Amino acid sequence: MAEPTPRRNEPRLRPAPLLFEPAEVAADPEHFFDLESIDDPRALLARATELTQAFRAATDRAVEFQAMAAAQLADPRRFDRLTPADIAAQAEWTEDYAKKMVEFGRDLMRGVEGPGHVDPV
Repeated sequence: MAEPTPRRNEPRLRPAPLLFEPAEVAADPEHFFDLESIDDPRALLARATELTQAFRAATDRAVEFQAMAAAQLADPRRFDRLTPADIAAQAEWTEDYAKKMVEFGRDLMRGVEGPGHVDPV
């Protein structure tokens, strides 16, 4: 089970590095971060677990950036602000999800993290 995303007042743990693979290796559908070359099941489990945690951390962080971008795009002070429907269309979300992400982004930018705060994801 994934651990909750650390918040602004908590230090972020550094997951295993996600190394980019050379284009010729990435083109091979059987190749995935060199996991297929690990013969020892304990080592394979350890590295696959590291990658899983790294991808989860990257996903959580990317969602926070999406939310902040959505909140900025919906900011009523912007002359070119977007509606939740416009944001939803651009991000391939539903309009309801876009509204939740805008609110989540506003909370993140204000530094609000309380018991009533709900992560939209």
